This record gives sequence, C-alpha cells and structure tokens, in this order.
Amino acid sequence: MSKILKSWCSKFAKRVSPAMFATILVAIISGIILFIPPIKGLGDNGDFYNVLLTNGLYRLPMHYNQLSDYVINKFGILHYYNENHFYTFTSQMISVKLAMFLNKLFYSRTVFDIRFMGLVHYGFYLGGIYLLTKSLVHPFRKVGSYVIAFLVVLILGDSAYTLFFNSFYAEAGMFVLIIYIMAAIMSLARDVYAKNWPMVWLFFVASILLVTSSQANASLTISLVIMAIGLVFLPGFKARRLAVAFGALTIFLAGVGIYFSANEEAVNANKLQAFSQGVLLENTKDPTEDIDRGGVDGQYSLIRGKNYYTDSYTAIKPSGAYTKKHLLKKINVGWTVHYYATHLKQFNNLLDVAATDIPNLQMKNVGDFSRNSGHKPRAQTRYFTLYSATLGAFYPGKYAFDLLIMIGAIGAYAVGFYLDNKRNHYYGIVRFFLVVGLMLALVYIPIYAVITGGEFNLAQRLFMAVTSLNLTILLFVSDIINHTLWHTTPEEDDDEE
Repeated sequence: MSKILKSWCSKFAKRVSPAMFATILVAIISGIILFIPPIKGLGDNGDFYNVLLTNGLYRLPMHYNQLSDYVINKFGILHYYNENHFYTFTSQMISVKLAMFLNKLFYSRTVFDIRFMGLVHYGFYLGGIYLLTKSLVHPFRKVGSYVIAFLVVLILGDSAYTLFFNSFYAEAGMFVLIIYIMAAIMSLARDVYAKNWPMVWLFFVASILLVTSSQANASLTISLVIMAIGLVFLPGFKARRLAVAFGALTIFLAGVGIYFSANEEAVNANKLQAFSQGVLLENTKDPTEDIDRGGVDGQYSLIRGKNYYTDSYTAIKPSGAYTKKHLLKKINVGWTVHYYATHLKQFNNLLDVAATDIPNLQMKNVGDFSRNSGHKPRAQTRYFTLYSATLGAFYPGKYAFDLLIMIGAIGAYAVGFYLDNKRNHYYGIVRFFLVVGLMLALVYIPIYAVITGGEFNLAQRLFMAVTSLNLTILLFVSDIINHTLWHTTPEEDDDEE
C-alpha cells in the first residue's frame, strides 16, 4: 500500500508543482466566494465615495441607505464628462479603470458590476500566489514543499483577505502587491530564475504602486527601502548599487509625493480624528487642562470621540469653519507627537488598543453579503476564515508583544545573515533585509496610525501590519520545513525532483 501511495505521490508531483497546487486551491476557494451567487464582498464604510467620483462611477438610486450593512454590487457609469476629475491620484485608479474597461467590454456600458473589480484583483492575485509559492519551495518538489504550498493557501487564501477584492477598498490592491514584492525578493534570493532583472523590476514597480495606492501607505517607504538594500548583495547584478539606489530613491519620492498630495479636506479629517479619537481618548482625567497647556482651547475637549463628519448633535461641529480656524490650524503631526511625548502612558494605552486590533483582519463594521442573500445586516461570513479567526483568538493585545515578535524574528534571521556573510552567500542576507522590513512595519505602522488618526477605523489602517506579520510567519515556517533558517543552502533528500 505504501509503495502504491508513494508511486501516486510521485506521479502527482511530476504533473502538479507545489506552486500550481497552491494556485489551483486558492483559485477554487476564492472563486467561490467572489463569483458564485450570492456574491460576497465588503459593504461601504464611506471609503468608496472618493473612488467612485474619481473614476466616473456613482451609486444607483436605492431605497436602502445603510451602505455598510450589505455589499452593493451594481453602480452606475457616468455617460458624459466627469466634472469631479480626481481628488488625488493613486495607483488604485489603474485597477479600477481596468475593471471598468472589462465591464464595458463584456457586460454593460452603463452599469458597473463589482465582480469585475473582483476579477481584476483575482487575476493578479493568482499570479502572485504562484510566484510566491514557487520562491518558497524552490528547488524541490518534496512532501514538505506541498505542506508549504498548503500553508500559503491557508494564510493568504483566507477570506478575510479575498473579501476585499469585491470592493473599492485600497487594501485589495495592497495585499496583492505585497505578495509580488515578497515573491520577487525570495525569487532573487533563491535563484529561481536565470536572470535577475525581471524580478528586480517587479520589486520596484510593485513597491511604487504599493506606496502610491493610498496616502496612508507613505510610511511603507521605510520598509521597502530597507528591503531594497538587500538587493545590493546579489551577485552578477551589474551596476547594482546604482540601480538599487535609484530604485530606492524613486520609492522614497513616491512616498513623499503621495503623502503631500492629500487634499485639504482629507488632511483636516485626519487632524480632527487624531485629536478627537486619539489625544482626547485614553485619558484618565478631564483632558481640558492638558490640551489647554498645548495651546488649544480647552472647549475642544467636547468633541472627544467625534468623527470629522457626523450626523448626530455635537456641541462644536467638527467640520465647521470655526473648528477649522481655531483648532485645525493649530494642530498637526508635530503637535500630536509633542503631546504624546509628555503623555507616554496614554500613548502606550493607545498602542495596546492598536495591538488588540492588529489580528482583526476581517472588517467587522460592514456586511459581507448582498441585501437579497437572506442574511442579516452586517453579517460576517465564516467561509475559509480558519487562519484569521485563530490569529484573532490567540494573539495577545499588547504592543510589547509586537516588539518581542520583531526582536525574535530579526534575531533568528540575523544568524542566517551572519553565516551567509562569512561564506559569501547572499540568500540569508537578502532574506534578512526582507524580514527587517516586514517586522519594522509591524511595529511602526501602529505608531503612525495612532498619531495620524487615533482610534478611528484603526483595524483597517493596521492592514499592512498584520499582513507583514502573516508573511513573516509563512516565511519562518517554510524555512523550518526546508531546513534553511540558519543553514541557508537547502538540504537534498530522497524526494527531490
């Protein structure tokens, strides 16, 4: 029986590589959730507004106003000149325009189906899964390689990620792009392909698109530039120092450009929410005196916990002209940093709140089903969410734990860096800079999120932090299975192809 099983496994391995195995599985799993009625995705928490206006789309008339309760799967396409143009250019516009092109080509020129948005993300996602899995298992097709492929499916095929595809949230593109970034670096580290330059180009193009996909992603410049440093150590890469320096500079400039491209309304909204849902929260006493000492009128403590846009009664209108003149012109990132520097306990409490939200990958404040699906408002799907649910259940809600994970991961991969540096190998060196970039994102994104927006929509703004954590976990387990954590030259065994 064992001989028959071994023979069958050998035939399977020859016909289906680990990378193809993972790609087929995620294609089936995510295809069901995205395209089989009733379709699933994510409701609109208000983020769709600018994307719709920018790209010539609008909400069709409906008698139901709670857009966040259900997935809206049909939108109107403007027939004439779009007077709104765009507020800020982001790389997300590329995927939206491509989805609209396919929609007009195969479906309708007047009505946009959200599944075409899902189709664009889905297609690029499958390519990324294939490249990443191939880079993690190269050069073998052994049993462990298929275990790694299954882990790729379990972690990166989780519905908490793929639900974003049927939506206009920037997180969908961000998720796909970070997969390509990691796949490019690991392919270069492990010599998956004969030539380096295609993967080098893929890394820099994907990095620039990621940074420019949202104003909030400007902070990712730090991690991506660090990852790029590892490429300097690649052999046979002519003019690599100059090429990497130019690429890193381009990423940096893209990050600076997207940060300062935000319109005044968006800047004011972020300022207000950083103040009302950050500075004024987690304060054990009346914050009036604290903000008064910072040069801000104590009366603004009345907007504690308020959003910039609010339909409910408030003593001082957060988005009003008086607030803009007497509050928003006085506060900025520097003012907020100075405040937290003198209120470290409060800042630490906010970071612990962020740590609690890090594993909450699935958006809880919007529904996953369409209105005619028979589900209750804001119902959440449990389809293929084992990994995200487990992470959410067991991940400690302490920022100190995030720091320990960062130190532990960087320390573990520093050994491979040291050994490969002595032996003039580059796998452990390139991989080390990748891990440093991912782990720093886990630590500084919560800080950036709290300073720039307080607790407002915090779980969503920590998307790249938890994704960085998940990619590091995947890399770590794959290196354990491949026996390449410290001894980075893969060990041959009898199951090698």
